[in-house]
Amino acid sequence: MDIQINITAHQQAQIVTVRGEVDLYSSPKMREAIFKVMKQHHPSVIVIDLTDVTYTDSSGIATLVEGLQFARGIQAQFILVGLSPAVLEVFQLVRLQTVFKIYPTVEAALKQVAEAT
Repeated sequence: MDIQINITAHQQAQIVTVRGEVDLYSSPKMREAIFKVMKQHHPSVIVIDLTDVTYTDSSGIATLVEGLQFARGIQAQFILVGLSPAVLEVFQLVRLQTVFKIYPTVEAALKQVAEAT
């Protein structure tokens, strides 16, 4: 199954919504979208909405780690939202749930960002 990616702007945040399965074949598409947003828009906050991601493998995780590292380099917040139990389990297996800011919904993440500013 191919992934679908949608990018929207919300005030100071750019939201990258990913749908489908993120694997070795589809993760380059997600990487391209994430980096394009960060390089073109220089957001202070980038939210990766994984609510409709049903599966991810290590290549998807590696793409998100790479995105986090790039975001730190441009002093942007990199937030993940909507991790399904299956996707969250992968993060827990590699102990990355404490490295990323993870929220249940886009709204919860944006509310937290707004309160912090």
